[in-house]
Amino acid sequence: MARFDYAFFLWLNAPEHPNTLAVKLAVVLAERLIWAIPLLIGICWLRGSGTTRRGMLVATASGMLGLLVSQVIGLAWPHPRPFMIGLGHTLIAHVADSSFPSDHLTLWWAVGFSLLRQRRTRSAGVALALLGAPIAWARIYLGVHFPLDMLGAAVVAALSAWLTWREARWYLRPIFRLASGIHRSFLGRLIARGWVRE
Repeated sequence: MARFDYAFFLWLNAPEHPNTLAVKLAVVLAERLIWAIPLLIGICWLRGSGTTRRGMLVATASGMLGLLVSQVIGLAWPHPRPFMIGLGHTLIAHVADSSFPSDHLTLWWAVGFSLLRQRRTRSAGVALALLGAPIAWARIYLGVHFPLDMLGAAVVAALSAWLTWREARWYLRPIFRLASGIHRSFLGRLIARGWVRE
């Protein structure tokens, strides 16, 4: 399995003299696009209905659970990144921690898969799920992850989305009540002006 992972990594990793445009695109996908997650959740919370807001809370819980599980796996089973074993070409700086599974893709897909499970946010979930593929490519291309790191992220994300959706009845109501109270307290003026929904 490791031999296949290394071979697939070298096939996807940047060459010694990479195309400048490809590198810039990969950097945007690998490091910048993740900010679409809090932006999407924030906009949907501010402009969405109560049902949509509950969906955003479940998606947030999915992302947080996915990251927690990813961190535990990384601590329990440390796996070096490509540059830590001198494999391939590394084009961005990254801390030398465990690579499996990818925290980045775990968060991205955990939120995306959660939104996929909900009718009102299914289109956003599809978009996030599909965009995960080029993000995965970018992080391999730039030399900070192996392909199996991405497969691991997809599995952890799918399980996190399923579990937080299945067990929402245990946590969603009090968290929604708390979040709604904070929302009204801090955004009262904007609500009064009709800029955001109550």
